[in-house]
Amino acid sequence: MSLCFDNAGMVSNQPALPPAIVLATLNAKYIHASLGLRYLLANMGDLRAQTALCEFTIARKAQDVVDELLLTLDGPASSAVRGARGPQIVGLGVYIWNVVQTTAVLRLLKAARPGIIVVLGGPEVSHELDRQEIVQLADHIITGWGDLSFPGLCRALLNGTRPLHKVIAGEQPDLKRIALPYAEYSDTDLKHRQIYVEASRGCPFTCEFCLSALDRTAWAFDLEAFLAAMQGLYLRGARNFKFVDRTFNLKIDASVRILQFFLDRLPAPGMGNPSGDLFVHFEVVPDHLPDRLKQVIAQFPPGVLQFEVGIQSFNVEVQQRISRQQDNARSEANLRWLINDSKAHVHADLIFGLPGETLESFARGFDRLYAIGAHEIQPGLLKRLRGTPIDRHTAGFGMVYDAVPPYAVQQTGAVDSATIQRFIRFSRYWERVANSGRFRQTLSLLLGEGGQVQTDARRPARTLVNGVADSPFYAFLGFADWLWERTGKSSGLSPEFLVDALFDYLCTRRGWPAQTVQQALVSDYAGSGARGNPRALQGLLPRRDAPLPHARALAQRQERHLAIRQSVD
Repeated sequence: MSLCFDNAGMVSNQPALPPAIVLATLNAKYIHASLGLRYLLANMGDLRAQTALCEFTIARKAQDVVDELLLTLDGPASSAVRGARGPQIVGLGVYIWNVVQTTAVLRLLKAARPGIIVVLGGPEVSHELDRQEIVQLADHIITGWGDLSFPGLCRALLNGTRPLHKVIAGEQPDLKRIALPYAEYSDTDLKHRQIYVEASRGCPFTCEFCLSALDRTAWAFDLEAFLAAMQGLYLRGARNFKFVDRTFNLKIDASVRILQFFLDRLPAPGMGNPSGDLFVHFEVVPDHLPDRLKQVIAQFPPGVLQFEVGIQSFNVEVQQRISRQQDNARSEANLRWLINDSKAHVHADLIFGLPGETLESFARGFDRLYAIGAHEIQPGLLKRLRGTPIDRHTAGFGMVYDAVPPYAVQQTGAVDSATIQRFIRFSRYWERVANSGRFRQTLSLLLGEGGQVQTDARRPARTLVNGVADSPFYAFLGFADWLWERTGKSSGLSPEFLVDALFDYLCTRRGWPAQTVQQALVSDYAGSGARGNPRALQGLLPRRDAPLPHARALAQRQERHLAIRQSVD
């Protein structure tokens, strides 16, 4: 699926006036609207009328993308007219999730129309440029910030001036010089797509797995101008805001003002349920939650706030190794407050495969996070993003990464490749069973006390409590290993299949009585609004004329959460 915006800002597959410049990227999904492209569009100045924006998804065939780009550039013009028009420029946003597909597009585009000037930008082409095919194919690359550098390059190219260098270091201007992009979101975007916003850029922390480690500081946009832009979006109907700030709660005065902005736009008590209306996502620093911020957070009703909390690791030695500054005790206390004393939805991240992190130490961190009660735990695999300082540990800690995107770790000196594969399966099953919200009661049987645990030679020795493993991580890993051995699949598993698999595992491998397991599964399955009839629940499910309201709300919340989390910054 694709969208093209003409030089009047209207959605069109063929702009009324063929543009000289096309801004384009391949998003992971249609629901993701590119904030970066809209920044460029908003800052084109006198070139705005000659610029179109085209967005595609990585699922589109490369030839289809090229055909649509050429159609946008050419419009109804004949080949003779095209030849007399002067330079045509295509700017492509390149990211870890689209570099392979964008390379294929660029290869075909250059073969079809060698004269088109292609300019690349984005994090994937801002570092380690040598030996990247996409860099070799392009005419120019702008590294780093492109908000003002791309329009400047376009002016030079359209005036017949070619820069001396292929690679251009992007200018990092004062944020006041950058036009905010939010008016570039179309009405279609506001109605159907995820709206990304940012009150600040950069990060003062130096976590070596993150490109923000190169920033050394954070820069805030003018708060009054930003809130005015948010008001404009709100008045146009925007209700779903995803903040991409790395450290939303870094400056408490600004954080309180922004939260108060959204709090003021909630319906008064008794005027309806706002949870299906306004939805705001923030990424927060876990150990920085002062009382003044808590007081505002506590005023929000359920379903409005979602906090993504990057714990990454509770291992102090690993934290120090990767230059991560985190007070674990304070982080845990803040998480407990968010979960127990606020109505925010808390999504916590952990990274597996960090230098020196063993399976056992990761399991301890996972269990600690699970005990805190985070609503969702996202166990992710370390990726070596181009330019990140994590590369300095490659030799010393036996780090081996995949050579192709997303450059995931394949093995380390502390974790072999077979264990990495076990973890990948664990995380995929965890997403379907735990994070889906479909198996809340059944999950407590799977991870809690009771039943009899059978031994598994591959599972590291651990303490048992009342005959049951005291580790939720290892308890779920045992299920993941069993499910993989049984199916050989880690995707494409229906909810009904998972119901039957959980019933079989809990009864035969964990020793739970069939009636106890069925009661939990019936409650979970009926409550989720699912409409099938799993084998294990034959004759036990109540009549379901329509999904229950709370099930619909859960499904809607989960869809929004997944859409947010699957976008890669």
